[in-house]
Amino acid sequence: MTRIPRRRPRPLILLAAVGLLLAAGCSATEPTADTGRDSATPDPGTGHLHGLGVDPADGTVYAAGHHGVFRLQSGTATRVADRYQDTMGFTVTGPSTFLASGHPAPADPEARSPHLGLIRSTDAGRTWQMLSVEGEADFHSLVQAGDVLYGFDSLSGRVWASTDTGRSWDRRAKVAALDLASHPGSATTVWAATGTGLERSTDGGRTFRPVSSAPGLVAVEEPAPGSLVALAADGRVLTARGDGPWAQLGRLPEGGQAAVLTAVTAQRLLAADSTDTVYESVDGGRTWMLRHRPATGPEPH
Repeated sequence: MTRIPRRRPRPLILLAAVGLLLAAGCSATEPTADTGRDSATPDPGTGHLHGLGVDPADGTVYAAGHHGVFRLQSGTATRVADRYQDTMGFTVTGPSTFLASGHPAPADPEARSPHLGLIRSTDAGRTWQMLSVEGEADFHSLVQAGDVLYGFDSLSGRVWASTDTGRSWDRRAKVAALDLASHPGSATTVWAATGTGLERSTDGGRTFRPVSSAPGLVAVEEPAPGSLVALAADGRVLTARGDGPWAQLGRLPEGGQAAVLTAVTAQRLLAADSTDTVYESVDGGRTWMLRHRPATGPEPH
């Protein structure tokens, strides 16, 4: 298995050449490398957060953002392996095993495409392997539902589905999704939070219909078949069975707009808002405690 090595910063002339290459949108069939930043440049922090998860290997909380993947421990965010790739569609699928998508680091000397496609790490984010569709897809949401992997590709605006752990894909329905949810116990049902509401598919993402009872949702999870927990943009934490009715469980602490939700279990939830602050609930979303607050203000999203 080819691993993506870390490389030291190169001279500025090489960085300029890489920038021109990315602007040209060249494609590649080999994995791309990542690199750190110039030591004279202030660390940008996590950047806009795209995903949260817990590694079952050791219980560590991870956050994926615009400037890498981070371990969240004792209120501190530590960048994994000094990698600055923009890690989107982040999900934990097993012990030390992550799936993601996104974009190479701006200073990556080996980047040949602005879109990473589907990448996988089996060592908790230290190294990454390109699995498929490099240069073809930019997954903003990835959900493993038993044997089916669903992804929302922002380039095509479609839900994609894979039954071979992401090596090949079937392009399915168009939907304006901010987030997807599906449960292994009902993997043909797919939920799509759209910001203005919620849509549901009962045929594996081939067709979607609006859920009329749903408020505007920015993130959704299905911790048990047919049981939903979701975030509204204003930070309300909501729950419903299937079509509803919807009930409010709690609310994220005052801050920015709600952005990310991950159900580790039905009771343990992780969330982030637009200020890149991370919260955790251990009572199903009724109350929340601070896990990480960035030292500097958020960058523009």
